[in-house]
Amino acid sequence: MLKKLFGFDATQHNLRTEIFAGITTFLTMAYILAVNPSIFSALEPQGMPTSSVFTATILAAVVGTLAMAVYAKKPFGLAPGMGINAFFVFGVCLGMGHSWQFALTAVFIEGLIFIFLSFFKIRELVANSIPSGIKAAIGCGIGLFIAFIGLQNCGIIVANPNTQVSLANFNTPSVHLALIGIVICGFMVVRKIPGGLLWGILLTSIIGIPMGVTHWEKIVSTPPSIAPIFMQFEWSQIFSWDMLIVVFTFLFVDFFDTVGTVIGVSMKANMVDKDGKVHGVGHMLMADAIATTAGACLGTSTTTTYVESIAGVAVGGRTGVTAFVIVICFLLSLFFSPLFLAIPAAATGPVLVIVGVIMISNTTSVNWDDYSEAIPAFITLFMMPLSYSISDGIMLGTIMYVLMKLSKGKEGIRQITPTVWVLFVIFIIRYIQKSL
Repeated sequence: MLKKLFGFDATQHNLRTEIFAGITTFLTMAYILAVNPSIFSALEPQGMPTSSVFTATILAAVVGTLAMAVYAKKPFGLAPGMGINAFFVFGVCLGMGHSWQFALTAVFIEGLIFIFLSFFKIRELVANSIPSGIKAAIGCGIGLFIAFIGLQNCGIIVANPNTQVSLANFNTPSVHLALIGIVICGFMVVRKIPGGLLWGILLTSIIGIPMGVTHWEKIVSTPPSIAPIFMQFEWSQIFSWDMLIVVFTFLFVDFFDTVGTVIGVSMKANMVDKDGKVHGVGHMLMADAIATTAGACLGTSTTTTYVESIAGVAVGGRTGVTAFVIVICFLLSLFFSPLFLAIPAAATGPVLVIVGVIMISNTTSVNWDDYSEAIPAFITLFMMPLSYSISDGIMLGTIMYVLMKLSKGKEGIRQITPTVWVLFVIFIIRYIQKSL
């Protein structure tokens, strides 16, 4: 039965190892239960309850990881993605001024498109058309962006009328706690402690109790209802230019984040053939697409495969049993909403900073010696935090890529794929439209 459901073969796999791997992966990615509601709390004044987002986060993780366990039979965990959730809140809703219902509609459309692209195996084809330097820069830019948001949420970076931003005066308990949290989370990562980011959040929160920053009333309760955010779509603007840009940005960022994670973790698990092709990659991408669509219905941002899955793979997880154990852990966490929702921003902000460090490591993949690659990559990653917009970083970087390649003459022109030409034209039109 385990073989039919999860691809578990008793002659090749160890059940105890698979269970331990699932628990390990859950511990490494469970920080999302505190961080995702914390990010979405900025939308509470617009009628999106943070408590409902907590439940939606768990249910989206359950649906996505269950699809990975049963359909793809792989040991990967899924949950609402870091970075793309920041774009949802701070880019689409607070930056562009759209409602969270508009953003959920964009995520839902993205999921449907992903299902289509995965079914016809187009995602693999498109992945090979985008310049590697731009792809690497996107992850780096998102890392800088969410680290910036984390420092703001902590109160370490504040507004300044003269310099736009500056360091805060380190004279408040919440800032003190945030600085302690960064050190703790950094220690956990340096020591490679399983679930280090989650333990960092919890330890920082506990330290915040005597400091008067953390306020816990209870730990266990019935799960908050998702009724206020369930199936809350806004169809009136689905043919608008903003919807096109937002959907494409969700697609673009999630596309390469997922493909990169699946390939990287699969290679770590040795789930590739002699030619380096990933076994069952189509099923994994389809599970990811289903998760995104279901997550939008439940009321949260794009659900994606977590690179933290490599933690479970590293201890021996190889089948869907590992993913199923992750599902059980997420379901159990439904009843601990007061614990996670009481965690202060001073405890979750440090995690965003550390995740930013992890994401920016891809800068080594950029060819900094070739300025036709380096300049577009730099524009992409640098403009994301400065413009407070992931989409603007991608668009400006892509435009610069084409212009820099054109400056090289015939050699550079040959490096521009048809897909990039199409994106270049779309983005130019977008900025012309914004200037009118």
